[in-house]
Amino acid sequence: MKTQKMKVVLWGAVLVVLAFSSSVKSQSKDIVDLAAGNEDLETLVAAVKAGGLVETLKGKGPFTVFAPTDEAFAALPDGTLESLLKPENKDQLVAILTYHVVSGKVMSKDLTNGQKAATVQGENVKVSIGSAGVKIDDAKVVAADVKAKNGVVHVIDKVILPPSMK
Repeated sequence: MKTQKMKVVLWGAVLVVLAFSSSVKSQSKDIVDLAAGNEDLETLVAAVKAGGLVETLKGKGPFTVFAPTDEAFAALPDGTLESLLKPENKDQLVAILTYHVVSGKVMSKDLTNGQKAATVQGENVKVSIGSAGVKIDDAKVVAADVKAKNGVVHVIDKVILPPSMK
């Protein structure tokens, strides 16, 4: 009986240590490195590089990034992404990317339905919370509270556009 209890206690301790070390590991990466390590965010990383925003998003922060998946970028109209990645369209690309960034570390528990959050781009995103989950503008949050050492990432299923660009 004592041996079985001891095994349970030891396994519990091992699980706590593993959970803590995995949390610490993700928090030791900045937002760019975290995204670069996620195969579903390769297009976002390429766009951040093309927009010249790598150093900013590796900075102290904290930042909250609403990170569109590769599928979200692929859903843009044909030719849109290719056009945005051209050097002559860098300003437009930067405006879209910075619309996905909020200053400060905003965790999902900090969000409220109807909330408006000022983006680094200058316009506000709208938070909607309902039975279908959490949305930022019209993009659904598919993974929340991915912690980085300089902020937090919430993965979304669409590329959101500033109202001034619609």
